[in-house]
Amino acid sequence: MKNDRSPHRLLIRALTQPHGVLALTFACLIVIGTALLMLPAAQAQERIGPLDALFTATSAVCITGLITRDTATEFTRFGQTVIIVLVQLGGLGIMTFGALAMQLIGRRMSLRSQIALHDVFYQTRAANEFKRNLRWIVIMTLSIEAIGALILIASTRTRAPEVTTFDAIFHAISAFCNAGFSTFSDSLVGLRDNMPFMTTISVLIVLGGLGHMVIFELIGRCWYRLTGKPTTVGSSLHTRVVLATSVVLIAAGAIFLVTIGLNPNHEQPITRIGNALFQSITARTAGFNTVTISHAPVAALLGLTILMFIGGSPGSCAGGVKTTSAAVWFARLRARLAQREDVTLGGRRIPTDLVRRTGLLVGVAAVFNIIGVLILSITELNGSTWDLHDILFEQVSAFGTVGLSTGLTPDLSNVGKAWIILSMFIGRLGPLTIALVILERKPDSVRLAEERVMIG
Repeated sequence: MKNDRSPHRLLIRALTQPHGVLALTFACLIVIGTALLMLPAAQAQERIGPLDALFTATSAVCITGLITRDTATEFTRFGQTVIIVLVQLGGLGIMTFGALAMQLIGRRMSLRSQIALHDVFYQTRAANEFKRNLRWIVIMTLSIEAIGALILIASTRTRAPEVTTFDAIFHAISAFCNAGFSTFSDSLVGLRDNMPFMTTISVLIVLGGLGHMVIFELIGRCWYRLTGKPTTVGSSLHTRVVLATSVVLIAAGAIFLVTIGLNPNHEQPITRIGNALFQSITARTAGFNTVTISHAPVAALLGLTILMFIGGSPGSCAGGVKTTSAAVWFARLRARLAQREDVTLGGRRIPTDLVRRTGLLVGVAAVFNIIGVLILSITELNGSTWDLHDILFEQVSAFGTVGLSTGLTPDLSNVGKAWIILSMFIGRLGPLTIALVILERKPDSVRLAEERVMIG
């Protein structure tokens, strides 16, 4: 018994569990990406050290977008290609490609791989359903990115000829994977007046943040309507919650940012509305910016922080605690305030175990970010010009795998960079790991005596 609980056996057991497989796979991809980015062929001029290369690779694999080195000027075309490949693999999940390769050559996936893969995209559905849809997920993703790239190329041919075909493809992948990496030093500030370009980027971000389940369901319903085939199947509760929550967050965020303002300079009303809408979309999932974030009022930064914490939807490329978690959490709050035991959402009762998992997920995420703010306050605020809201913004951006920053990222200390790397990694895999741990946990065989304490 003692030997079974030795450290190396516990480590092996953890790494062979579904959440361990996920973490190990992403960690290996990060290591490979770091090695490639340290090659002289990937670096433009100044030598990029191991820590900055690791930071960039982690940001790409975890589809975050935070950078300590300018992607546009400090990496060669080869380096930029490595980054966008890491983004693509991170967005779909490197294990997706491995499973697809085994399917194509007629090999059978192990049960553990099926469980791990189905938790990346279908957290509550059977793994065999994921296996059936896996090929279509990859085809759909690449098709959407290809269409987006073609539109971006067409929209910049005359209005922004400096945007190359590579730039268009890079931004299409980065937008759909909700990464926020850009081949322009100012992100999308220089292209914010190009409405076709910005609209395409926005649509790609939204689609990438909805989740494959929702997209498949929407495509299926559109197909039935176009072909005129009768169907009695309505929209699932998951899809309705995702769409409703996403619309509410985008609209509420845009209205708030229009009211507060993002730029201290006087903007035309249409420009102000456009910037607010785009930042409301990108703050939950991607990380592109059309304004200088450091110039935004503190109130606007706090509003963006809330959007970053919530993030996108389950089964998508986005991070955060997810839209459905936020919806269930608020539904639980509403039920408790109304002194109701049942938590309802969209005319349906939410299972008690799901409500509890949601509360745990949101609670763990909040505690982790509080700890992160405390650590960064110790390492970054002494003798610097940065404020606490910059630290909070940076931490939540890393955990939510968003990529927005007030400019703190390049000035982070080595300890600060290491913590942000950890935050991006946990932010990408944390919710899935927490869900798997909860599902695998065995019930306690002994229950202690109950006693009340005072609260409030």
